[in-house]
This record gives sequence, C-alpha cells and structure tokens, in this order.
Amino acid sequence: MRSPADVVRSPLPGSPLLIAAVIPAYRPAPVLREIARALSGSPLTAVVVVDDGSGASFAPLFDELALLPKVKVLRHAVNLGKGAALKTGINHVLCEHPTAIGVVTLDADGQHDPGDVIEVCRRFAQAPDSLVMGTRRFGAAVPLRSRLGNRITKFMMRLVLGQRLSDTQTGLRVIPRALLSALLAIPASGYEFELEMLVAVKHLGLPVVEHPIHTIYEAGNPSSHFRPWRDSMRIYFVLLRFSFVSMASAVLDNFVFYLIFQATTALVLSQAGARVVSVLFNYTFARRAVFLSREPHHILLPRYLLLVVANACLSLSSIVVLTNTLSLAVLPAKILTETVLFIANFAIQRDFIFTRHHAIDVPGAAALRPASTTPDKLPLVTH
Repeated sequence: MRSPADVVRSPLPGSPLLIAAVIPAYRPAPVLREIARALSGSPLTAVVVVDDGSGASFAPLFDELALLPKVKVLRHAVNLGKGAALKTGINHVLCEHPTAIGVVTLDADGQHDPGDVIEVCRRFAQAPDSLVMGTRRFGAAVPLRSRLGNRITKFMMRLVLGQRLSDTQTGLRVIPRALLSALLAIPASGYEFELEMLVAVKHLGLPVVEHPIHTIYEAGNPSSHFRPWRDSMRIYFVLLRFSFVSMASAVLDNFVFYLIFQATTALVLSQAGARVVSVLFNYTFARRAVFLSREPHHILLPRYLLLVVANACLSLSSIVVLTNTLSLAVLPAKILTETVLFIANFAIQRDFIFTRHHAIDVPGAAALRPASTTPDKLPLVTH
C-alpha cells in the first residue's frame, strides 16, 4: 500500500479524453498540488477544483493551482459539504465544456492515483453510457472505520436497492453526461450525495462498471473530513427511506381496512377501500421521494396499477383461505398476508415498476466507442 506522498504516478500520454475532472477540496493536504499538476498534463479536457470554504490560510494553495494549465478553481465562501462541491463542479462542466461526455470525480486527499484516474476514464470511453467506479481492495491495512463503513453500506445497498457493489463509497467515479443534470437536482449536499448518485443510477436503468484501482491510505487517514457517526447516519437514511415509505403504506392500508371492516364487516369493500388510500400514498411518495423516477405517469401508472390489482387479488384470496381454513380473525389474516407480500411488492417496485427499462442517449458517446474492446486488459464488472 502506498501513501499519498507516492501518489504522483504521472498518467501516460494518449489520445484526448472528452472528460473533465472535478475535485472537491476542503482544507486539503499539500498532495493536492501534485494531483492537480499530474492531471493538468493528462489527456483530460479540464480539471475543476472546488474550494469548499477552506478558509484564508488555504488560499495560496488554491491560487497556485489556478495557474496550472487546464485547471479552474471555483470557491465556496463557506463549507457547504462534499455533495455541494461536486454539484458546483458538475454545473461548471455542463456550462463551460459542452463537448465533455462525462465527469470524473476524485478526492483531494491523495487516495486516488492520477494514473488510475486516467485508466477509469479510458474504461468509461468503452462504455460511455455507464457509471464507472474505481473500486478499492479493503484489506487489513485499510483503516477499520473505512472497512466497516463499506461492509455495512454494501449490505444495505444489496438489501434495499438490489445492487451488489464491492465499493459503494469510492470517490473515484466517471459519470456520463446524461446523468449530470439529474444529479444537480438532488438536494443532498454532504457525503450522502454519492449514495444518492447510486440510487439515481439504479432507477434510471444505467449500468455500473467496476474497475479495480490502487488502495492508498495514510496511517490513520488523518486528512479525511468524514465524521463517522453523523455522516454515516445521513448516508444510511438515504437507504432507510425506501423501507420507511413501504412500511408506512402497509400501516395505512391496514388501518383503513380495520376502520371500514369495523363499520361494514364487508371484506371486499374493506380491502378495496384500504387499497385505494394506500395506493394514492405509496405511488406519490415512491415515485417522487423514494425511487426518484422521472418517467411520465402514462408509463409508470399502468405498470403500478397492474401490480396493485394482482396484489389485491392475492391478498384477498389469502385472507379468505386463512380465515376459512385456519380460523384466523380477519385482521390478523390481513396483517400476515400483507407482511408476506411486502418483500415481493418492494422488490417488484424497485426493479420493474420505477426503474427505467430503456437506454439513455449520451450525446457524443457513439463516437468514442472503440471498434473492439480488450477485456483482458480492462476488466468489466457490470451490475
């Protein structure tokens, strides 16, 4: 494992890449100078460094960076968070570099080798409609908080989003231009922004490519500004909201069912009334707040209503069977049935209802695709 002091492996010269680098920086270590210098001499279109309110004492460093070829320094008056800094850089690229087909993001603390940055960009040139992630190896030498955080987030991503990724928290990513505008609309401003990015990728139906990179950590990782408790809770809330809306819909469904059944004792009427109320709630919040879908209603709603009808039929049939054969009361039978259906309904909404099923066109992407790829040199892991 190398330290940030050894990070300055200069990228190999090659054909120009229509990709701009964005580096969010808050009170960065001096190694940022070497990173920016290496990337300024690389085939990248531009290098955008965002000073996220580092203060007057860091101004000379950023002034020095601004003198490098291709380097543009943008400044926040106060610290707004990593997500806000990334969005500032992305917005600049969209406005000032219309020919760029993507943005590569990397951290300012020396954890990303400039040579690796160029390698993941060249991997992106082979699949410019994908999100390419530089994935680290989490061996014993990696700080415990980084290993533990990655394992927990990997598990939750697999559970809630159905995505199996080996490094969910890597800051080295190449983002296709078609995704950049959508990222600017995400309200997150801290470390959770990078997880929100994976959520958006999942529900836009974009493929994810993982490319192995070097794992570089300073002893104790002192240059990191990640606050384990506070920032972890903000990250995991992004994932937990998926389950919260589904569970809230189930509670609302059962509550309305109970009220109608107590008043009428009509099973079909109670089931229908409860489902109408819960559908209005679930569809609205699932589309806007959970799955972040931008698909029009005329595409989403028929799929969603088909699931609702199928689910209602299964639920009603199950309640009838349970009450008649096992002599369960109606409400316990209802709760038992909906609990079993909850997991299936959530997975179907996640993977089929609110996920885009057609490719997003990336302007200029076709011109960059090589006639043939070399997977033996550039391993591809797509999810």
